[in-house]
Amino acid sequence: MMESSLPSLTMAFLLVTAGLLMLFIGGEVLVSGATKLARRSGMSTLVIGLTVVAFGTSVPELFVSLTASLKGYPGIMIGNVIGSNIANIGLILGISAILAPLQLTLREVMVELVLVLAGSVVLLLCTSLGHFPRSIGLVFILTLISYTYLAYSNNSNPASPESFDEHPGKRPSAVLAALFITGGLILLAGGSDIFIKGAVNVARYFGVSELVIGLTLAAVGTSLPELASCLSALRRNESGLLIGNIIGSNMFNLFMVLGLTGIVAPFELSRSLLYRDLPVMIVFTLVLLPVLRHSKGTNRWHGFLFLSGYIGYYFVLL
Repeated sequence: MMESSLPSLTMAFLLVTAGLLMLFIGGEVLVSGATKLARRSGMSTLVIGLTVVAFGTSVPELFVSLTASLKGYPGIMIGNVIGSNIANIGLILGISAILAPLQLTLREVMVELVLVLAGSVVLLLCTSLGHFPRSIGLVFILTLISYTYLAYSNNSNPASPESFDEHPGKRPSAVLAALFITGGLILLAGGSDIFIKGAVNVARYFGVSELVIGLTLAAVGTSLPELASCLSALRRNESGLLIGNIIGSNMFNLFMVLGLTGIVAPFELSRSLLYRDLPVMIVFTLVLLPVLRHSKGTNRWHGFLFLSGYIGYYFVLL
């Protein structure tokens, strides 16, 4: 029995690996194209991180969550969103802060953090009722659209089109950016479908719940674009872009991924989320408030704190 199952398990892991690779490459290509378009409009690094890059790196979560929900695996979908938000702060911000101090004041991202906390509380209430209705999904999407419009309109510190370009003086081509975005979306669509197939088979083989697969394998896998973009921002010494990407990604995961999924296919919510995963996600977000207020950024001690908390959470899951 075990031996006959090995080939199918090997194939499942191959599908997971291939799916993650496509998600990673697709996310990178999409972010590259989106950033090229942002450069043409002269947006500031913080706004680029909070909107364009955050949206781009959250698209893998969107594709995986939509695919999982439509195929009847809501546990993977909600686990992916919550697990990704926890991984973004605990794992990615933790690693980034350990590698280098990051400078950003609470005032610069206060609106976004309040939105993330508000969305988390609404999700908490929906979970206590056991259902995420289409009406809440619509409110989430409208909130995100309004925020994005206002963030772009109120961008008072526009960067020059050449400020992030590797070749100063050359404005990025709109056609090339569009090709990058299209190619990235195609890779993300294919990768999410392949990944879900493999992840479900792995879960069935080991008898692990879909929720745990979503909170671990799917969450870390779809957070790879955030990690790649944050390391790139770290090399450029762009703290605003890095922290903006993490906070913006958490905001997009809540409002875009859950909102759109809820509109397309309203889903049930397991009450078990109330006792572990949702509180952990909210606590990680709350910890950012005093850190950014009193330290005006993060240092290596904060990085070790976030990473230790994430590792502890991971051990509880497994």
